[in-house]
Amino acid sequence: MLIALLGLTGALVYGAADFLGGLSARRISAVLTTAVTATAGLAVLLVTLPWLGGAWSASAIGWGALSGVTGALAISLLYACLAIGPMSILSPLTAVVSAIVPMTVGLLRGEAFSPIGYWALGLALLAVVLVGFVPEQGAVRPSLRGILMAVGSGAAIGMFMVLIDLTPEDSGIVPLLFNRGVNAAIMFAVVLLLWRIGARRVRGGSAGGVQEDAASAGPVDFTRRALRPSATTVRTGLLLAAAAGAVDAVANVFMLIGLRLGELSVMSVLVAMYPAGTVLLAALVLKERIAPVQWVGLALAITAAGLLALA
Repeated sequence: MLIALLGLTGALVYGAADFLGGLSARRISAVLTTAVTATAGLAVLLVTLPWLGGAWSASAIGWGALSGVTGALAISLLYACLAIGPMSILSPLTAVVSAIVPMTVGLLRGEAFSPIGYWALGLALLAVVLVGFVPEQGAVRPSLRGILMAVGSGAAIGMFMVLIDLTPEDSGIVPLLFNRGVNAAIMFAVVLLLWRIGARRVRGGSAGGVQEDAASAGPVDFTRRALRPSATTVRTGLLLAAAAGAVDAVANVFMLIGLRLGELSVMSVLVAMYPAGTVLLAALVLKERIAPVQWVGLALAITAAGLLALA
């Protein structure tokens, strides 16, 4: 019961963080959002370190840092696909993939599932098809780009959980500290690189007699959307990103405790229910419309996650 409570609570908190991050990415780009989110999460974890603590070791630091690399890829792809939308469709898709990856790792380790577990895996794959395929005209339809980004994000999220699960039992939140630290360092380096590339393109266009702005600076998302945003847009985006980072850090703590007390396969599918929070907020705030066949896919995804937890 405690594991289920930790997993489901963490899932709802993750969903709220993803919603905030997706809104931020629409204003200041997915790359900058990920960098600010990681920094805010690191700040929250540092504040809680005296209470949560943990033993510092090479293993805790190494696995935590490596998880920061996968986390940077996972969250940047996630926020980018949520910014494209629709949130209520792409978020569940990432969730299904993020559950399958740790489950596969568990099977390779020698873990076995009951027949219901394999049926649940089949339901999860069917859910992916139903969520991504929209036959009705006028329904919210995810783009191929958004779907591919969601699948990539889900795979990276799954690997993040696998790496955190490999950290020592007594390491506490130390791995999460290095996860956030490496994540922030990588993403701010990317922000700086893209900013310089975008600035050079703008100068080059102006020198050649062609007036370029942030919307036509090139194919890089950051230069298109975050080179010259308004002050209000930047401020709102940064605040949303900081809030997402703080909320995400709380969710990570729930996940970590659950992994310490339970199994990777069980916790991964419980956490994979995080779209519930995202879908709820997207429906209430953004008024996104979902086709009936997609509702079936969402229901199957949640059902599959619950069955996998039981298996």
